[in-house]
Amino acid sequence: MKKRPSIKKRRTKNDVNSGISSVDQSNHESVECISSSLSMNIESIKKRTGHSPDIKFRKVDIGKNSGMKSVIVYVQGLVDEITVTDFIIESIMNSPRFSSEIMPQEAIGIISEEVVSMGGITTEEKWDSLYLSLLSGDTVIFVEGSNVALIASTQGGETRSIQESTTNTVVRGPKEGFTESITTNIAMVRRIINNPDLWVESMKIGSVTNTDVSIMYINGIAEKKIVGEIRSRLKKINIDSVLESGYIEQLIEDGTMTPFPTLHNTERPDVVAGTLLEGSIAIFVDGTPFVLLGPALFIQFFQSPEDYYNRFFIASATRFLRIFVFIISLIGPALYVAVTTFDQSMIPTQLLIMIAAQRESVPFPAIVEALIMEVMFEILREAGLRMPKAIGSTISIVGALVIGQAAVQAGIVSPAMVIIVSITAIASFATPSYSMAISARLLRFVFMISAATFGTYGIIMVFILVLVHLCSLRSFGVPYMSPLAPLIPSEVGDTVVRRPLSGRKARPKLTTADNKIREGEHQKPQAAKDTGMVNAFYQKRGKRGSK
Repeated sequence: MKKRPSIKKRRTKNDVNSGISSVDQSNHESVECISSSLSMNIESIKKRTGHSPDIKFRKVDIGKNSGMKSVIVYVQGLVDEITVTDFIIESIMNSPRFSSEIMPQEAIGIISEEVVSMGGITTEEKWDSLYLSLLSGDTVIFVEGSNVALIASTQGGETRSIQESTTNTVVRGPKEGFTESITTNIAMVRRIINNPDLWVESMKIGSVTNTDVSIMYINGIAEKKIVGEIRSRLKKINIDSVLESGYIEQLIEDGTMTPFPTLHNTERPDVVAGTLLEGSIAIFVDGTPFVLLGPALFIQFFQSPEDYYNRFFIASATRFLRIFVFIISLIGPALYVAVTTFDQSMIPTQLLIMIAAQRESVPFPAIVEALIMEVMFEILREAGLRMPKAIGSTISIVGALVIGQAAVQAGIVSPAMVIIVSITAIASFATPSYSMAISARLLRFVFMISAATFGTYGIIMVFILVLVHLCSLRSFGVPYMSPLAPLIPSEVGDTVVRRPLSGRKARPKLTTADNKIREGEHQKPQAAKDTGMVNAFYQKRGKRGSK
């Protein structure tokens, strides 16, 4: 007969299990919490950081007669060492506020409130938060006998100074651009928008890198639903590293199966300020000068900051030229392939005879010519970007001239094809947004293959498909082609052309909340109707002439 296990044994087993869990819990708590022993805290930091030599430890006596010890910990290169030395170490060593009767907990309060003459001092009891602050450039202060550490904000070190933007250059307008420091970038925008409604929310993204990411918007102007959507998408990101804002862009955009960018990026503070005033939300990422802007509309990628600094006639003509040039960069080679292969009747007779004479010695069809030249130009463009700056532009220019001339003389391509591809390559650089220009470079090959297969009908077919695809895109729920599709007549004045500033009374309806009015009434400048001064001038001049 089989014996049943006794209740005593079962209880003993449960006691053992509970004992193991209690031991694990106590060990977990001991690992999480800061110790009151300086030596244990120093050893914990050294072990956790792999005895890294850039983690500096300074043992400091608190006061002159207290007998208490402290340790100052900071990361070399991430802190302002002059601040650490003058405002923390020397203040703690030379302060007369300490005596032998003061307890460690009291010393912590005295250091934070009276001794260290700088703002941003907080207390910390957990190792995880302490490591996060330490590796962000803060200084940690341990006191012997206290299980609470002080965190002093001493971020500094060498950073790139504010310089002119290299990707969004303008003739007229501010010349400063963002840097790799997120605090500097946020401050640059705050200098432009001096308003307490400019709100900033910060978070950490990346389980390994713990990258600082901040969203900025103007309360009362930005649509709260869009702000909430961006906030929720950022909080859902679970990734080990964020090295550039491109990581964030790919993880929060509405759809990835599109060559067109659905978030705008810029290096210019004035562009960020201008889009914030229209209800957009800016996303700052530490370590990159490129700030993301959303929701993004298709027409925004053809707008330049100086469009709003020049007169509206000039700005409208320039903006129309950019869109026209973008279409050339998209379908230029494809149109040449279509008319020379299928629709020769569209070409004037004299020009057709000249093109036929040039192509007489070329052994390849027009599509092969176009593909050879386009691939060659893409290789030269990429090589020019990757080469050292001193010789990169020289290689790209000389390489294009030499290879193009050699290809014509060898009979591989015709001179007309070299001209078409060169014009297309130059046109692609006229698009203000680099991400939109890359999209045109990719779609150009689709148009060329379709033109070689179906002629001009193929170009029209792909063009319609691209338009349908653009109309189906969304940027945080906002239609990508608005205000053209859906049509919002009151906002069309800032699309292909730009109306005068005096006529831009309302903000965009789809991206703004309650504050939709951007300017008051009667803003249009009026010429003086009183001509008395002019008449008096001519009368006086006439009297002098009669004398």
